[in-house]
Amino acid sequence: MVVPLAAARTAASAEPPAFDATFRDGLDALFAWRRDVRCFRTTPLDAAEYDALLAAACRAPSVGLSQPWRLVRVRDDARRDAIRAIFKASNAQALALQPTERAGLYARLKLAGLDDAPEQLAVFVEPDPATGHGLGRATMPETVAYSAVLAIHTLWLAAAARGIGVGWVSILDPTAVAHALEVPAHWQLVGYLCIGYPAEPSDVPELERAGWERRRPLADLLVER
Repeated sequence: MVVPLAAARTAASAEPPAFDATFRDGLDALFAWRRDVRCFRTTPLDAAEYDALLAAACRAPSVGLSQPWRLVRVRDDARRDAIRAIFKASNAQALALQPTERAGLYARLKLAGLDDAPEQLAVFVEPDPATGHGLGRATMPETVAYSAVLAIHTLWLAAAARGIGVGWVSILDPTAVAHALEVPAHWQLVGYLCIGYPAEPSDVPELERAGWERRRPLADLLVER
């Protein structure tokens, strides 16, 4: 007898897989090598690999099992040009706001891989999805957007495990991006991702290598009560 997949998963849920020390070491390495990539090779991604990343994103946890993320694969050259123009305008505004002592360093930072990344993915959130029936978000409606962030991070880890890089472009006008991509007016932009093979793999954040900031130790971030 063939057992339906959902039933099989339910039956097997009492016995989760055993993750040994070798797996845990690999997972730690994955966390270390997951970088915000800005420099990409133009090599196209395998279609099956890219589909696997999108599927991984959709396995992320979400408030009330609402899956509020909406994924827009941006392939049209004209739309990509529009996003690039939005970034340039937003980046110029951000540069103008930098204090004098940091403006030069900011101007030298590479903050987007829009020119070379073979894939671009806009992640929006449906702010009040019917799916999930409102569970878990009455007191914290922002958990809907947090769910979309978890989808991005899940995709990011799945990509890093395959040697694929992801760059999160946040220096964008969300309204202008939504207009350029012609999505429903009530969707809210959470992230715009450049995806492709890294040109310069590294286990050190690019902003740290550039001297912009350094990662702080746990002791600086942990509060106990």
